[in-house]
Amino acid sequence: MTDMAVILNGVSFQYGRLRVIDGISLQIPRGVSFGLLGPNGAGKTTLIRLLVGLLRPSSGSIMCLGQAPSRRSAHLIGYMPELPALYGELTVEQNIDFFARVYGLRDARARRTRVGEVISLIDLDPKRRTPVMKLSGGMKQRVSLGCAIVHKPPLLLLDEPTVGLDPELRVRFWEYFNDLTSRGTTIIISSHTMDDAAHCGQLIFLRHGRIVARGSPQELKAATGNPHASLEEAFLHFIRQSGEGDL
Repeated sequence: MTDMAVILNGVSFQYGRLRVIDGISLQIPRGVSFGLLGPNGAGKTTLIRLLVGLLRPSSGSIMCLGQAPSRRSAHLIGYMPELPALYGELTVEQNIDFFARVYGLRDARARRTRVGEVISLIDLDPKRRTPVMKLSGGMKQRVSLGCAIVHKPPLLLLDEPTVGLDPELRVRFWEYFNDLTSRGTTIIISSHTMDDAAHCGQLIFLRHGRIVARGSPQELKAATGNPHASLEEAFLHFIRQSGEGDL
């Protein structure tokens, strides 16, 4: 078994004539939090959707946990889209139970136990029988996360998971993400916020569908030559270095 959770070889993707992902080759080890950082339109969401298997590359190949993304490998991956894909009329409990079934948790007793664990984990016990349509945005984000992790996937793909969350909830999410990686889960997070980036063990900076830099947050800041550089300054440094032009 390879030590790499994800391997991309020369992956490109285009909508018509518009190339959104441009020849990306990348290896992501198991058990890390890996950030895809870049401005809107950089290709982050498209790359996440390619890894999930919702899109197929125009060229190149993708392997996730030793398999090409497909319906057969869906049980290995948890996916949290940027906009919660939930059923508003169903309760918190019913939504998470539905996704547990989709991901193959067939045993009713075991599934009920796991759904209860997840609801406690996302701190929504008092709301478990509340229809999702009546929840706040932050609560919906928590339910969406619960749906993505209910089957304990070894690979978790999160698209802008902390957008719209208050600082306290962001901290809570990251505490849980760090706990997952410490147990061997690989987490890939797309984000345009430097706060998320600072929490990741490794990062790539994306611009126009290309990787312009890769490293830990500390390595990327150090590469600017300024020991006090911020991640924002590091990103701008690599954009200028790559010749990609202004933001």
